[in-house]
Amino acid sequence: MSLKALITKTVQYNNWVVNKYIDWLSTKSDEQLNQETISSFPTILITLHHIWQTQEYWWSHISENNNFDFAKTTAETSKEEVFRNIKNNSQKLVDYVEGLSEEELSKNVKIESQWFQCDFSKYEYIQHVILHGTYHRGQIVTIGRNVGITDAPMTDFNYWNIYKDKE
Repeated sequence: MSLKALITKTVQYNNWVVNKYIDWLSTKSDEQLNQETISSFPTILITLHHIWQTQEYWWSHISENNNFDFAKTTAETSKEEVFRNIKNNSQKLVDYVEGLSEEELSKNVKIESQWFQCDFSKYEYIQHVILHGTYHRGQIVTIGRNVGITDAPMTDFNYWNIYKDKE
């Protein structure tokens, strides 16, 4: 499998997972989404907000538009806005990757931020965005269990790989 096919499949899977999670969490009460528990972020909604904010940050570098506005993503945001923005960003990444060549995916992008400096390929940044979201979605399941939400959807890669064309 080529790098292009692998990264394309990965962002498509990630987009499916994001939609599964948002559809699932859309059925939960505001009380459950905002109930505090011990985790790296205190609530499900704040964790989702962090995922969205981080996706936007990395998107600005991957797309090389460098227009990330930290203030814009830290403003008070409703759950509907967070849900919509995460879904939109995930779809935007799919559309972008599907339009890139293998050479473009391999292109290095230098980042000099207040936190770090690096010079990695676009596909490595894309992998980071997806793995970061996966990490925090796992936390959302754990937070959910702590606030009485026990019906998380099945989102394993193998499940998607087998059933994606049957849903």
